[in-house]
Amino acid sequence: MKANPALPPVSLRCAVLTVSSRRTAADDTTGDYLATALTQAGHTLQARALCPDDRYQLRRILSDWIADPAVQIILCNGGTGFTHGKSTIPAVLPLLDQTVPGFGELFRHLSWLDIGASSLQSDALGGTANDTLVFCLPGSTGACQLAWEKILLSQFDSRQLPCNFASAYRARTET
Repeated sequence: MKANPALPPVSLRCAVLTVSSRRTAADDTTGDYLATALTQAGHTLQARALCPDDRYQLRRILSDWIADPAVQIILCNGGTGFTHGKSTIPAVLPLLDQTVPGFGELFRHLSWLDIGASSLQSDALGGTANDTLVFCLPGSTGACQLAWEKILLSQFDSRQLPCNFASAYRARTET
């Protein structure tokens, strides 16, 4: 990783959505981790919600955030595992204008280095919708920590060279 400390950092406005039919606000450790990590990196937590594994409720929340100019990045966690009730990726894909090619593959590669072949049972997705970045991550805190530390932290840093997601959103932070 190469960064240019002379460049000014950009604070992005983010939302965190935990997808789970079992978790509550009191035990949402993964949502807590992501909210804390974002704010410690200098970003603003604009919204946070917990949603059951229901693709239509998930789409309603995401659509509201995607339409809200105050939200630039959405981090979803949960609902991506190899189960019959997997709802996040099928709910999010129709909302995206484009995907971030390679995000899921890079995540699974890093996960494979961490947990081996079990990484096959977890999905990850990145894309844009209405000029909002949307990332779908597994529900485990460890998996989200891996995605944050190895991919997202540097990509949300406007000083990261040669490129980053934050630079594309600089103009939206100045409005």
